[in-house]
Amino acid sequence: MRAEGHGSLVTYSPKVFIPLTKLCRDVCHYCTFARPPRRGERAYMSEEEVLAVARAGAAAGCHEALFTLGDKPELRYRAAREELRALGCETTLEYLARCARLVLEGTGLLPHVNPGLLSRDDLRALRAVSASQGLMLESVSERLSERGGPHFGSPDKLPDRRLTTIAAAGEERVPFTSGILIGIGETRAERVESLLAIRDLGERHGHVQEVIVQNFRAKPGTRMADAPEPSLEELMWTTAAARVVLGAGWNIQTPPNLSYADFPRLLDAGINDWGGVSPVTIDHVNPEAPWPELESLRAATEARGLALAPRLCVYPEYIAEAERWLAPEVAEAVRLRSDADGLAREDHWTAGADMPPPAAILRDIAAGTHDVPGTHDLLPDSIVSGCDARVGNGTAPKVSQPVATALAKSAEEIELDEDDVTALLRARGRDFNAVIRAADTLRREVCGDTVTYVVTRNINYTNVCYFRCGFCAFSKGRLAANLRGRPYLVPVEEIVRRTEEARERGAVEVCLQGGIHPAFTGETYLEICRAIKHTVPDIHVHAFSALEVWQGAATLGEPLPDYLARLRDAGLTSLPGTAAEVLDDEVRRVICPDKVTTAQWLEVHDTAHRAGLRSTTTLMFGHVDAPRHWARHLLRLRDQQRRSEGFTELVPLPFVHMEAPIFLKGMARRGPTFRETMLVHAAGRLALHPWITNVQASWVKLGTEGAAAALQAGANDLGGTLMNESISRAAGAEHGQELPPEQMEAAIRSLGRTPCQRTTLYGRPDPVQVSRSFGAAPLVEHRNPDVSEAGLRAPPRLVRPGLAAAAR
Repeated sequence: MRAEGHGSLVTYSPKVFIPLTKLCRDVCHYCTFARPPRRGERAYMSEEEVLAVARAGAAAGCHEALFTLGDKPELRYRAAREELRALGCETTLEYLARCARLVLEGTGLLPHVNPGLLSRDDLRALRAVSASQGLMLESVSERLSERGGPHFGSPDKLPDRRLTTIAAAGEERVPFTSGILIGIGETRAERVESLLAIRDLGERHGHVQEVIVQNFRAKPGTRMADAPEPSLEELMWTTAAARVVLGAGWNIQTPPNLSYADFPRLLDAGINDWGGVSPVTIDHVNPEAPWPELESLRAATEARGLALAPRLCVYPEYIAEAERWLAPEVAEAVRLRSDADGLAREDHWTAGADMPPPAAILRDIAAGTHDVPGTHDLLPDSIVSGCDARVGNGTAPKVSQPVATALAKSAEEIELDEDDVTALLRARGRDFNAVIRAADTLRREVCGDTVTYVVTRNINYTNVCYFRCGFCAFSKGRLAANLRGRPYLVPVEEIVRRTEEARERGAVEVCLQGGIHPAFTGETYLEICRAIKHTVPDIHVHAFSALEVWQGAATLGEPLPDYLARLRDAGLTSLPGTAAEVLDDEVRRVICPDKVTTAQWLEVHDTAHRAGLRSTTTLMFGHVDAPRHWARHLLRLRDQQRRSEGFTELVPLPFVHMEAPIFLKGMARRGPTFRETMLVHAAGRLALHPWITNVQASWVKLGTEGAAAALQAGANDLGGTLMNESISRAAGAEHGQELPPEQMEAAIRSLGRTPCQRTTLYGRPDPVQVSRSFGAAPLVEHRNPDVSEAGLRAPPRLVRPGLAAAAR
C-alpha cells in the first residue's frame, strides 16, 4: 500500500527543535519534557536564543523550526505569567506567534508549532506565522485520564478536547499533524479507534497531512519509569495497521530515534516518512534517543530499494494549493524552499547565478558516464518488481519500478508515455543515476562524442513589450542600469550594422528577438529581414518567436501560412523555439495569460515547417510548474515533430528568478534545482528520441560548469557564442554576454569530447567563417537609442492571442 500511494519515495524533514518553554499545566506520567519552574531559570527561551537556534539550523541546511512547548503554563504558574508580562504578552500563544514570526522573517525556516489545545482564534493567529501545526491525539481512550492512568491530572489530554482542536484546525485550513502514542495502557482496539477518529476528521476537512505512530519509552524519574515498553513487533503491527486503516495515500511516520538500531525495520511496516531529523538539536522530548545520522537513514532506506528525500514541514499536496492552505507570507517562504515536487530543495544552486553546481551531483554524473555500456545493456533484469529492478549488468544499485519500466521501453525504442516521462523527471538517488546514465548512453549512440556549437550574435531589438509575462524581467524587471535599463528601440540600420560586425567575427547566424512594442506590426519584422538580407545575404536569419509571428500576422490580417511565406521570402531562414515556456495551458494561464496558447504555439511552428522553415524548441521550467507539466511539453513536441519534422533541437531553459515579477511577488519558486535541471536534459533526450536528436545546454543559464554537466546528461550541443545577451541578464543572470570559440572548445575538450562548429541547421559552416571566429576583434560598443526617438504610436486595439482564445 505504501508503494501504491508513494512509490519508492521516503521523506524526512531537516529541522531544529525549539523548546520555547518546558512549563506545562499538564502532568503526564511518562513525560520528562515538562517540568515546574526552577529558581534562577527563565520560564521561556528569549527571542535571541530562539533566533540563535534557528540560524544554526539554517546554516546546517534545515528547513523546519519545530516549536514544542507545554500547554498554557500561565494558567498554572505565576512565574510564567510574570515573565510573559515582562515580555509584553498576555499568553504563551501570543509569545509563540511572535517568535515564530521572528524565525520566519529572520531566517526563512518554516515554523511548525505544537502548543497544545487551541481555539479557532488561536489556530488562525498561528496560521499567519506558521506553515503547519500539530497536536497528537495520542488515544481516544478516556480510561487513560482516570485516576491511576497516565493522563490523570492532565486536562488537555481529554480525547474530546483534542479532537475538537483537530477539527477546528480543519475548519481553519491548517495543514495539520496528529498521531497516536502506543504502550501507555491502551488496547490494540483503542489504537484502531484512535486512527479511525483521525481518519474521519482528515477525510472531512482534508487537513491531516501526516499521522505519527509513536512508541512510549520509559524514562527515569517519571511515574511510569518501570512501565513495560511496547516491543518492536508491537510498534510494527500498529504502524502496519495504520497504513491499512488510513489508506495508501496517507503520510505515516514513526520516529526512527525511538527504535534505536532497529529503526530500518520500520520501513517494512509501510511508513513513508521518518519525521523530523535534526543535525543541530537533540530531541528535547526524548533526549535519551539521539537522531540517526542522515547517512544511516539514507543507507537504511536505499537498502530496501527506496529513495530518501528531504521535505518541508508542509507536505507537497498542500503546497500545490498554497492559496487555500497557507497565509500569503508563509506561502512565499514555502515556495523559496520548495522544489518542483513540493519537497525541500536539496541544493543552493540557482540558474543564472555565479555559483558552482552541487559537488555531489557532479560526482554522480561523472561516475555514471564512465565506461558506459550500450543502451540495451541498461535493460533491467526485472521490470516486474520495482525492488528487484536493476540497471546495467545486474550488479548496479536497484532502481524503482516506474523508472525501470521507462528505461526498458527507451532501450527497446518504445515511445514513452506521460507517466514514463514524469517518472524520469522526478528521479532521485539511484534512479537519478540510472536516468543520467541512460541519457548519456543514448547521446553517445546517436551523436557520438562530438559537441557542437554555433557562432552567432543575439540582437534584442527592444525591451518594450505590451504583454504581461510574469516570468519576464527583460521588459518588466526593476529599472537598473546593469539590468533592464531605460526603454530602448534599436533602429533597423543599427541591426544591420551589428549583423555585418557579427559576420566579420565569424558568425553564421544572427538571432533576433525582442519585446513586442505596441506599435509593431507584421511589416516591422518583414522590414528587418529585408534589410539584413540586402546587406548580408549569406547570413542565416534565425528570428521571431511564435508570439511575434502570430502578432505580425494578426496585425496585418493575414493567414499564418501567407505571412510566414512572406517572412521566408524576405529572408527569414528559421524560427527560435522561444515563447513556448511550458506547453501546458494550466501553467500558461498563470505565467503568460495573454500570450499564445499551447495550440497557437504549435500551429505557428507546424505552419512554418510546412513553409520550409525549420525551428528550435525550448522549455522554460522551474517557476510554478511541475514534472508532469514538463512531460506533457516534451510529448507535445514529439507529437508535432512526428507530423512536421521541422524541429532541430531541444533547448532546456531553467528559470532565472532574481528579477522576475512573478518571483518578486512571491508567487514562484526560485528556479529549478540542479538535479531537476539535469533531469530535463536527460529526459528530453530519452523522450524525444528518435524524433529530435539534438539537446542543447544553455551556458547562459547554467554557467560553463553546469553546461559541462548537462553535456554528460544527454546534451550534445553548447548553443551559441551570442556576442550580446540581454534577456537572461535582465532576469539576474551573471554568466556574461559572450562565450567565444576559444572558451567553448576548452570547456568541451575538458570533458574529453571533440568540439565542432555548426550552422543553425547542424551543417558544417564555411571554413573561412570558422577561421574568422578565433581571435576575433572586440565588439564595437552598440547603440540602444531611447524608444522615444522612434516616434512610434500604438494602435487603439492590441493583439492578445491568449486572452482571445480564453474568451472563445
